[in-house]
Amino acid sequence: MRHILIKLGRKEAATASEHDLHASGVRVAGQRQDGAKVVHKALDRRHRVAINRFDNAKSADAVRALWKESTERGDIPGAYWAALSHPATNETLLREIFADVHMLSHLVGAANRADIRRLRQLEDANAELEATIRRQQQQLRDTVVSRDATVRELRRALEERIVQQRNSDAGSAAEPGSGIWLNLIGDLKRRLATVEARGERLEHELKECWSSLDAERLARAETERRDTELQEELEQVEASLAGLAGIDSPVQPSAPLSELTLLYVGGRQAQIGHLRAFAERSGALFLHHDGGVEERSGVLQGLISRADAVLFPVDCISHAAMSQVKRSCRQFGKPFLPLRGSGLAPFCAALNNPPVLTSPAVSSDEG
Repeated sequence: MRHILIKLGRKEAATASEHDLHASGVRVAGQRQDGAKVVHKALDRRHRVAINRFDNAKSADAVRALWKESTERGDIPGAYWAALSHPATNETLLREIFADVHMLSHLVGAANRADIRRLRQLEDANAELEATIRRQQQQLRDTVVSRDATVRELRRALEERIVQQRNSDAGSAAEPGSGIWLNLIGDLKRRLATVEARGERLEHELKECWSSLDAERLARAETERRDTELQEELEQVEASLAGLAGIDSPVQPSAPLSELTLLYVGGRQAQIGHLRAFAERSGALFLHHDGGVEERSGVLQGLISRADAVLFPVDCISHAAMSQVKRSCRQFGKPFLPLRGSGLAPFCAALNNPPVLTSPAVSSDEG
């Protein structure tokens, strides 16, 4: 779009932001005599293969069938323009196609919203736990103060009783070791033991509360880290989806991943077409192996030798395939990147950060 606007004489497009380019592109597309034809021709050149395939459709139902087939394969940009510009496409089909493209972004945002809700729940639980610990600490302090006061009171009572016994009549006074002394000492010991047991119980409860608080803090930190990663991935996916629905020039040799061969091992079969489309749009050659589900595992080592980097989702790959990927990559000196999940977001985030795919530091066991 920047190239088209400059060609139309809009010099400000050379330094305009992506948002301003988008707005200018929308205005140009609605002006037949001021660039709309240029935009139309550019899209026709870019998606000539898809347009030729859609030319065989003679009805709206045939166009709809080709569109569904293309979305299942992940071939969205070309099919999107071919269907929108097809003479047999009616208003109903236009709404269906636009809805399909629009919903792609919502699929990515669903997981992020769930993590945000979990983070808020953890924050509420953390606040309640801290309040409980404060109450336990106050109760423990009160118990310790009460215990010390009780001990002092018992000692004072014992001292008074000793003085009384010494001053009493020798004939009626009880000798040391008599039943009165034994009963008094036993009562004092029982009361002291009760206070000490209560203090120990409160100290144990306080330790458990601190342990629970530490666990909640770790869980909260992990959730915040994951939320940050998901936010970054969402931004990368939104940028990729904006590129799919926008007007762009064909992939140039200077694309971020130009001439880079990527091997994707494992994953869900329904997602492979979308992953391939994102990779090829970035200029990369996309290879796939299912990790030995239907394809022979012996083919995997040959694909790794052809690839420049290997990616695999840690939630959708067998342990045997993961071990073979790591072992073969170290053998061939190839970088490998474990992805957080098999969705579009982790894959798009990796594609939009080329240094991560080409740096040897990516060869780690961290998922």
